Amino acid sequence: MGATIGRLLVSVSALAISIAVLDAAPAAAQPTEVLPDIHVTDTRLVGGAGRGRRGAAPGAATGVEEATGAATDGGAAASGIVTGTIITGASSTVITAAEIERSPGQTVQDLLAREPGIQVRSLSGQTNGAQSTVDMRGFGAAATSNTLVLVNGRRLNDIDMAGVDFSAIPKNAIERIEITRGNSGTVLYGDGAVGGVINIVTRNAVDLPPSARVQASFGSFDYREGNVSANTSSGPFAASVHANGVRSDGYRQNNGLRQENAVGDFRWAVDPMTSAYLNVSADNQHLGLPGGRRVTLTSSELITNRRGAATPFDFAEKQGLNATAGVTRVLWQGTELIVDGGVRHKRQEAAFFSAFGPDFDSGFKADLTSLSATPRLLSQHILGDAPGKLIAGVDVYHSIYDSDRSRHLGEPPIHRYDLSQTTAAAYFMETVNVRPDTDVSFGARVQNNRITARDRWDPMAPGGAFAGPEGLPLDKSETHYAWHVGAEHRVTRQVAFFARAARSFRVPNVDERVAMSPFGVPTTFDLKTQTSHDVEGGIRAAAGPVTWQISGYLMDLENELHFSPATFTNTNLDPTRRYGVENVVVWQVADFLRFKGGLAYTRSKFREGPFAGNDVPLVSPWTGSAAVSWDIYRKYLVLDAVARFFSSRRMDNDQANFQPKIPGVTVVDLRIGGEKDKVFWSFSVQNVFNVLYHEYAIASAFTFGTYNAYPLPGRTFLARAGLRY
Repeated sequence: MGATIGRLLVSVSALAISIAVLDAAPAAAQPTEVLPDIHVTDTRLVGGAGRGRRGAAPGAATGVEEATGAATDGGAAASGIVTGTIITGASSTVITAAEIERSPGQTVQDLLAREPGIQVRSLSGQTNGAQSTVDMRGFGAAATSNTLVLVNGRRLNDIDMAGVDFSAIPKNAIERIEITRGNSGTVLYGDGAVGGVINIVTRNAVDLPPSARVQASFGSFDYREGNVSANTSSGPFAASVHANGVRSDGYRQNNGLRQENAVGDFRWAVDPMTSAYLNVSADNQHLGLPGGRRVTLTSSELITNRRGAATPFDFAEKQGLNATAGVTRVLWQGTELIVDGGVRHKRQEAAFFSAFGPDFDSGFKADLTSLSATPRLLSQHILGDAPGKLIAGVDVYHSIYDSDRSRHLGEPPIHRYDLSQTTAAAYFMETVNVRPDTDVSFGARVQNNRITARDRWDPMAPGGAFAGPEGLPLDKSETHYAWHVGAEHRVTRQVAFFARAARSFRVPNVDERVAMSPFGVPTTFDLKTQTSHDVEGGIRAAAGPVTWQISGYLMDLENELHFSPATFTNTNLDPTRRYGVENVVVWQVADFLRFKGGLAYTRSKFREGPFAGNDVPLVSPWTGSAAVSWDIYRKYLVLDAVARFFSSRRMDNDQANFQPKIPGVTVVDLRIGGEKDKVFWSFSVQNVFNVLYHEYAIASAFTFGTYNAYPLPGRTFLARAGLRY
């Protein structure tokens, strides 16, 4: 298998170079029509080693007119509908810097929750978005492993199930957020992009004069946050640093948060053809875990004590340290080679205390280190008379996971899990402008995954005699593939049709392999790889100040990975299906007034097995949002308001669909702010109408009306003020 992968990598690299050589032809041979830039592709370049101003991707000329609007600080945000396709044929949107700055929400997740096709679940409030889950296209409890998150085009998802912690990314460090729905992103970025890709592009200081910004925030439940940013550039050098610190008591008892984050971006233009970069980040977090509120047919802690803690002593801690370095070299006009690599390290520790006594407590420690190398080539070239763009590359990731499971932290481990995973992949994505009004793209990825897993059980450790047996060892190597084909046809300058089809896959993560087997049940490391096929089609259009996008999709999955609370193990589900329609519309009434709305219909169903026809838990069929940005008096006084809603959804662990549903709800957030000279300020109210609700609950598998819910706060306040230098 290793020889096969090696030959494949050589073949794809040779294909990329041979096509790129075509670009060495004289400039006179080049046609005047050129393809728009592919934004996600470009951020693998610009977001890493790019030399352009703040890493901004060039505007894409698809022929669909952009809605007008000021994109300056304090002005109404520009259109969030992507007029240049991120991946040809895919449904895409961009959250701009202005939208991020003016959001009445507190976190990045609040911004994402406004986008059609994205559902966000939070377990607590006023904790900077910690313990929030972002779900694209209805994956419920497994959402964290089916939504791929990138920072500057590089994978942020680890091989465990903790999910991406958006709160570890300072919001003031984000330039824009690119969203690509559906599974086509697997070709470029690898497994896990089943529901879609979220690419966070951070700021850099290229071509910027020296500047600094400080900000302080104060809010409900003793929420305090400080932010600092600094940028400078001198000749070929540029540096940008962002940091924040957060303290909060949280809405619930034992839900306090202590968190610090820092991000640094350093760039060096070696010469006109070569540049280098270094990205570093670090984060530290301590979070109390209050557990759920118990509800039965005869009693409800949601009513009697919704802020109480079922687990008043549980906590979780994590520390992260990450670095990425790379070099970009322009080989010849239109062709760039990027060689980069990175290291990510995450340390986690958690303690869980049982009401049944100390013999049933548990402690958790884990260290995860991931090494990566991702060289790639980007080329603009000619195929016949048609201009084309190719990205081709090799991804190599090696992850090492060590976890100790003990009765109490500090005691000898009962189980010690050692897992390592190596993936090697080759991929390409070609986009061809077959006609001035039509683009076609196609691409493929072949990826080999090698996993080694061991469990060492110590029956002599405290509590170990009743926590066996030892899990069966696993040494496994398998090869998977993904593909994408897509097209976009521009009927007029105002109307474009797009469509795509794709196949993707998701490899089981280490937490799914280890699971939480009860006493006497061995860990089963060996699980099948999840696969999916989906098709999608839609329209992007504009009529004067109004821009809109509508798309529909159908996705069939095999061997979907799922945790079963009944057996405390992970399993492969019977085949499932997802389908839906997503709409987004932007109306730029004037330079000072803008409306944006979204509506999505999302269905997730079991296709076969004992639950055939039932809804997959934790997925709302209907979600939507409506937002307004109004510059009341220039930039001195501005107002932003967002209303979002979700319909009722099944509780976690309710595959049988017999428990009550999590009620649907509508929540309104409001922000008023402004700036004058160097001073800026804002005052926000989240949940203006004081709605008492929850977004997550886990149901009893046997007793009707019995479940644990995680209540969220009612009306909260947040004040911010700062200075720019």
